[in-house]
Order: sequence, then structure tokens, then C-alpha cells
Amino acid sequence: MVGAAITRESPPLSRRVSEELLPRVSQPGQYIGREFNQLVNDGDWERADVRVVVAFPDAYTIGMSHLGCQIIYWLCNHTPGVCAERVYSPWVDAESRMRSLAIPLFTWDTRQPVGSADIFAVSLQYELGFTNLLAMLELAGIPLLASERDDSHPLVIAGGPQADNPEPVSEFVDLVVIGDGENSMAGILSLYKGLKASSVRRRDMIEIMARKFPWVYAPSMYRVHYNDDGTIQRMTSSLSADPNFIRPIERCQTPDFENAPFPTRPIVPFVEVVHDRMAVEVMRGCPQRCRFCHAGYTKRPVGVRSVEKIIEIAEQQYWATGNNELGLLSLSTADYPHLRELADRVHTHFEGRHVNISMPSLRVDKMLQNIPWMANQVRKGGITIAVEAATDRLRAAIRKKVTDGHLMEGIAEVYKAGWNRIKSYFMVGFPGETVDDIRGIHELCVEMSNVRKRLGKPPARITGSVGWLVPKPYTPFQWAAQPRVEYFIEARRILADLSRRQRGKAVSVRTHDPQRSILEAVLSRGDRRLSKTILAAYQSGARFDGWDECFNYEHWLRAFDSTGVDPDWYAHRERGYDEVLPWDHIHGGPARDYLQGQYDDVYVKTEQNQPSPGVLPLPLLAS
Repeated sequence: MVGAAITRESPPLSRRVSEELLPRVSQPGQYIGREFNQLVNDGDWERADVRVVVAFPDAYTIGMSHLGCQIIYWLCNHTPGVCAERVYSPWVDAESRMRSLAIPLFTWDTRQPVGSADIFAVSLQYELGFTNLLAMLELAGIPLLASERDDSHPLVIAGGPQADNPEPVSEFVDLVVIGDGENSMAGILSLYKGLKASSVRRRDMIEIMARKFPWVYAPSMYRVHYNDDGTIQRMTSSLSADPNFIRPIERCQTPDFENAPFPTRPIVPFVEVVHDRMAVEVMRGCPQRCRFCHAGYTKRPVGVRSVEKIIEIAEQQYWATGNNELGLLSLSTADYPHLRELADRVHTHFEGRHVNISMPSLRVDKMLQNIPWMANQVRKGGITIAVEAATDRLRAAIRKKVTDGHLMEGIAEVYKAGWNRIKSYFMVGFPGETVDDIRGIHELCVEMSNVRKRLGKPPARITGSVGWLVPKPYTPFQWAAQPRVEYFIEARRILADLSRRQRGKAVSVRTHDPQRSILEAVLSRGDRRLSKTILAAYQSGARFDGWDECFNYEHWLRAFDSTGVDPDWYAHRERGYDEVLPWDHIHGGPARDYLQGQYDDVYVKTEQNQPSPGVLPLPLLAS
């Protein structure tokens, strides 16, 4: 292991990083630490009762923009006796050099060996970050397989949206936290501190925590039994005297979202990151429940922060960072119940300080209502809207509450307010989708562009961004077959052909990599047999699979082949309602019968019969 190469005679780790690593890597500024508002000082790590590494399995430029990790970092370092330091995935050049020089993975704050932590807390935000998790563990000298760790290794605890179905990474993690991080991390820290003071062995803490907390899942305490056809027969658990009884894992929820821990002095990065701004989570959850959206079904009930609290946090962040952009963040900021009041208060409070409001993509019906204040307070470079489907019929089927009428009215107001560029998100692959629905994406973008001509102005620049449906757990589509890659390739060809025929350059439609979406679908609804496939892909060279310049599907094809896993079985197979799903023992979303009713309604809205198990619900498009 990498960490084993560091000897007593070796120079201090911090010096090795400065002298042997930083001069030889791209963008060394992302590794230097010591950013403004860092909460950890020299000596804090050694003095702490509990040492936590807050890990994000992607590059610093992405991880520093993740609000959840900043919240956990803030909470830990405001807990007496706890020191938390951050770590991100070294880029491929840095990883290569660290391996060649036996430099172990280090924390960004004061360059401590990650392997010396008590807890390695990793946030799993994206399926294609799983191989990065393995790279981080190996660089830290932590055995990749949880079964091979001993008391000298940190507890590897996973959380985040991809932990809602933790089975594909079950071989690599010791514990999984289901749900919100604030109360769960506070509970784990308190218990760990007491157990450590009582000299309880670290490996013994796994079972203790699994029994203590209803939202903690210990994969090693469970065994999966399979049917001859590969589906799951049942699970058994060593946590109960009755092996047939499986205690459901419940979701941890933040009871007081208004006063939950939140960073008022966020870290200011030294290099450009994806979102370099003040950020306040104004609402947690979304009242819309679009049928494809995992977060909309799992982050319930919706939590709302008061206008007063948001202004208070924003004011403290302003003086602590000097940033001039304020992000009002949630799954659907347009649905924040006090949005107009909040916008007016922000405008009044920061008037004269040139602070901009930024927010995620807006719902068009709400955009129309709020255009008057948006016209004065939001930058005019471009605006983003989530349409998802091109026709009213398909939008009704997925419960996207936008009609063509609302869309065009809202866009007209956007143009009147001064915008001339729009980015619109679409998705292809829904059950009941037709060729006309796919052609309609380009046609709708053209119509959106031409609305501006009615105002006597040139057509607007429209970018349609098309992604492919990835069925997610805890949503009505958790039973759905994802269309095969040929379907997506044909849809891409149709859209490209329409773009080539158009006059002018006002509209462009861009599509994502369909192979990557197929892989996401495999991992999203996979079971624990995929752990060996992830390990094989990692050993084949898979890294940063979410990055265009790094993704290589050949690594995964070799891994599927070597481990005997059929990706089609996971991605393109319609599940029956009677099938045991890998995450059924985790109560992370609505009741199963509710989701079944929602899925049945998709076929009612699209006037299709529900497919039988094993039958692809979407035929290949004709050329």
C-alpha cells in the first residue's frame, strides 16, 4: 500500500508535497490548502479526540463547490474535541506522481495522512465517482475491501444521494448513512468519541453503530440470497436473532432545518471552481415530485428556511468572503414559498454592494410571476429552464407541470426583461415516447427562439441540452427498462440531422454521451454483485468517469466481461412489481404502492399498456 512506504527517516509529508509533488503537477494551486476561512490550524489534528476526513471523490474544482461537504466540515469543526480536514481526488497526473514517489493521500488543510483519521466520511454524489473512491482509499493506504481492514484503519462511512442504494459499493464501505447529514454526523461523532474513550475496538464500532442508529446501514451485517434467475430472493442479517427479520433502515431527517448548522464563513478557494460564490440553502426538497427525479421523492418532507435566517447567513458570508454573487439554492428555488419577499429583501439589503442573485434552473410558470424583480437583480448573460420533454402529453406523463402556453408566455417575458440566451434541459427515453416527441425537442427550441422575433428583435440563442433517462431508485421509474444505447444513438442522429437542416445558427441541440448514461443506469439500480465489477474497472484504469477527457467505456466492458456481469440485465430489463429490489430494506422514499400507482399512471397518460417484465417498453426508432 502507498502509505506503508513512508518511514521515520522520510521528510515530513507537508514538505514532500511542496517539494516533490506541487512543482510537477498541473494546477498546483488546487492542492496547497490554507485557503481563507479554513477552520483547522497546525496542531489541531494531533490534539483532537476524533479525527475526521471529509472526502469528496472528484476534483477540487467540483468538491469545493459542493455545499454538503462544507456543511459537514463546518459541523465537525464546531464540535468540541473533533477536528475535520478535507480531501479531494487528485487529478490523474497528481495520482500518478504520488504513486511513483509513494506519497500518501493527504488532507488539504494541514497535510495529514488520510489513513491516520478515525473516520473517513465520503459523500457519494454521482455513480461515476465510485472508481475515484477506490483511488482515494488506495492512495491513503486503506484496504479497498472492508473485510480486509483492521483497527488501524479509519471507519469508511458513506453518505449522499448515491448512498440511497449503497449495494454496488457495499464491499468498500463500513457504514452507510441514509438521509440528511447534520443530525447523523452529530450522532456518530458523539457515539464514536465515547466508544473511543472506552477503548472499544474500531471494528466493533460497526455493529454498535448499526444497532444504535436506525439510519445507519452496515452492509457486512447482511447477506443476500439470490434466485436462479439472478433476482434477489431475500436478505438475512446478523443483527437479529431471527435471520428472516430485516430491520428497515430509516431515513435521517433534519428536524429543525431553520437552525441546522450552516457555514457562515465558507472557505474561499485559491483557484477557479465551478461555483465560486456565497451560497445559502433556502429550501430542502421539492414539492413537485417529477416522476424521474430521485431527490424529489427522497428529500421529504420539504424544509424551508425563513427569509430572516437567509439574510442573516448571507450577510455573514458577504463580510467573510467578499463575494459578489449569492446563490439561493434548492432543488426548485422557484417553489420557495417566500421567493418574492426574499428577492425584495436581498435587493434592499445588498443595494449598492453590487451583489447578484444566482439560482438553479427555474420553472417557467413561476418565472413569469417573478420576472419583474428578476429583471433588476439577475445577470442577463443567460437563463436556464428545465423543460424535460417537448410535448404537453409527455410532460403530463412525467408530472412536469409546464405547458406550451406557459412556456411561451414566460419566455416572452424573459426576452422583454433583457435576456437573449436560454439554455433548456430535456431528457430522452421516457416510456411512451415517440419519434415526434424527439423531433419536437428541436422544433420547440426553434419556436422558443422565434418568440423574440415577435418583439421586433433578432431570434434568441437557444441551447437545448439533451440527457438520457437513467431510472433511479425510490422513483416510479425504478421498475422501468432503460432504452438501449442504439435508441439513444438514433435519437441523437435525428436531432443532429434537424440541426443541420435549420437556417441560421440561433438554435443548437447538444446531447450527452449515451454510453455513460447506460453505465449510470447499471450502477444506479445495481446490487452488491457489482462491487467486483467496480473494482475490476478501477484496476483496469477507470478514473474520473464523469469527465469527458477521462471516461473510457472499454475499462468497464473489460470489467463486465472479467466478472461475468451482464450490464443489459441491470440497465435494460423491466422489473416486475413482485421483484425484490436491492434497496427494498432501506426506507428512503415513499411507500411502494404509491410508486406503483405513479408508474401505472405514466402508461395511462401516454395511452400505452404497461410492458410485461423483461420487455423493453420503447421500440427502436425507425430511421
